[in-house]
Parts: sequence; C-alpha cells; structure tokens
Amino acid sequence: MSAGKFPTITPDLMRERLAPPSGPVRLLIDTDAANEIDDQYALAWALLSPEHMTVEAVTAEPFSFAHHRKELVAAERALESGDAHSEQLVGGFQGWIKRLHAQGRRAADLEFVGPAEGMELSYQEILRVYDKLGIDPGSNVYRGADRYMEAADQPVKSEAVEAIIDLAKSGSEPLYIGAMGCVTNIASALWLAPEIVRDIVVIWTSAYPSTAPHGNRPSLNLVQDLAASRLIFDSGVPHIYLPGYHVGAQLKISLPEMEAFVRGRGAIGDYLHHLYTNNPLHKMFALTDTDRRTWVIWDIIVIAWLINPDWVPTHLTTSPVLDEDLFWKKDDGRHLMREGHDVQRDEIYLDFYDKLAAAAQ
Repeated sequence: MSAGKFPTITPDLMRERLAPPSGPVRLLIDTDAANEIDDQYALAWALLSPEHMTVEAVTAEPFSFAHHRKELVAAERALESGDAHSEQLVGGFQGWIKRLHAQGRRAADLEFVGPAEGMELSYQEILRVYDKLGIDPGSNVYRGADRYMEAADQPVKSEAVEAIIDLAKSGSEPLYIGAMGCVTNIASALWLAPEIVRDIVVIWTSAYPSTAPHGNRPSLNLVQDLAASRLIFDSGVPHIYLPGYHVGAQLKISLPEMEAFVRGRGAIGDYLHHLYTNNPLHKMFALTDTDRRTWVIWDIIVIAWLINPDWVPTHLTTSPVLDEDLFWKKDDGRHLMREGHDVQRDEIYLDFYDKLAAAAQ
C-alpha cells in the first residue's frame, strides 16, 4: 500500500469530516443486498428517512462465501480424525460441521455463488427493495465489481466506481458512503481518483474493535477483499468504523417482534418479514429451530449512526494496521478515524418500526 498516493487531509478537515453530522447528508449506499437479509432493512430505513439523508445512489457489491469451502473441508477432516484441538475448528466451524452432519450433509455439499453472481443478485435485490417501497430508483442504482481486488494497485472498474467518483466530485457537501459489505467498489474508486479522499466519508461495519485481541477472520465484510479492506484503513480517507463483533451484533431481532411490528406494514414490511422467515443463511449454516432463534440485522448500524449518532456511541482513535494474520496492530502515529463501541438497540428499532408504520398509512 502506498499511503503517499493519497492527499493528506489536514487535522482540522479530518476532525470536521469525522464529526457526527448535524443535518441531512448526501448518501451513497454500497451494499451486498442479496448476501443475507440485513441490507434490505438498512436500505429501506434509509429511504424512509429523507429528513436525515438523501440517498443519491445505491451500488451493488460482490459477495461470496466460497472462501469458507477450503476451511470447512479442513475442519470436517479435523473433526472426523478426532483432532478436537485443531486450529481448523475455531470460528464456529465445529458447530457448523456438526449441524451439517446432523442433517446428512457434508461440507462439499454446500453451494456458494461467486463474486460476480453475488453482485448481480445484489443489484436485483436493491431494485426489489425500491419496488416494495413504491419508490422509483430512476438511474440511481449501479452494478459494481464482478471480482475482488488482487492488490491495492489493481482496482476493479465498474459503473459503481464511476458513480462514486462522480458524486464525490459533485456538490458542495461531502458524500457519505454507507458500506454494507466488502469495500471493493469504494477502494477501487479511491485508487483511481485519490483526490476524492477529501470529499467522502466512509461509514463501514465489519470485524472486531481495533483494540480487540482477536483475529478478524470471521468477518465476511473484511476478509472477502483484503486489499480493499487494508486500503480503507491505510489511505487516510475519513472513516467511521462500526465493528460488527460485538457492537453491531447487539442488533438482534426475534420472530415475535417481526410479526408484531414489521409484518403488515405495507409491501416492504411484508417483504422484510418474508426475508426473516426465509433466511437463506439458515439453510447454509444448517440452523434448526429458527422460530425461537434471533437474527442480527447488522447493517442498520450504519443508518442508525446517520439518523442519531447518540444511538451508536463512538470515539476518535487512530486507524489500525491489519497485519498478515488479520490481527489489528495499533499505531498512535497514524491518522484518525471514528470507531463505534456500543449501540442503543431499542431506540434504533423503535425508530425503524415507526418509519415502517408511517409509510404503510
């Protein structure tokens, strides 16, 4: 990574960009909307919150769980060989394999889409959310990368990258980018047009807090495209980092809540309820007894911070280095970022429920 490629933001401008917004913001949402079910909730909430944000574009990200195949097969072999202490069994793989076996399935039976298919599915899912809301997307939805970056200096060009660059360079106010998946599109835009580092604020949810002693391998958003992930932390772009573990992980919702406060709230409420009760990850992770389980709606943390920063308490810290083993290394000499450390779960969902109810009237 060549940090010198990017303009240096003055300390005053960096603090200004990292400050919680005081009014409506220009927003581009970069999302892997078909990956599971949380992005759809976040996108709907954003579109129902025009007093806080103007969604100027939505871009589709690639996604794939295929990187798990090799790890799962190795975990399966370790489990069957009786090596219960194998490092292959960390990160929930042991439980995953046992659940698969209980259903008569094996790791090799799982089918994963590739990044290009994941992006196209996400593009179509974005349009579906607009349709369920009765909102015309116009020409504001864009296809993104069909693959991941192989290195920081190998950006992936796409419609999404062009949209990010064009919108970043337009308008008198900064463009906020709500990143809800891997950051291939954003990193590619930064590499191709490094001058936009002054014009955007990236709000990204992924991985563990920067002070955590854990490796970040479990974070899908971070590990899919490591070159892009490192670029976000290294480039000096103003960055609101909202850890998934175990900050966003508090944003769980249950089936009784879905039935009481989401189902019946217009076409979008019924669709979100359908997603909850037909979650594709239930099958992939071989989860049973799903009526009594909760599910984390991770990505609404990004929208929550924009609506009311008090709902996602944050602090200023320095941007960490992501090492080769996917652990954080802190360096007090690096540029600032803002990092989330908690959520006000109930306040977030109360606003979400109220917006759905109002839209259904």
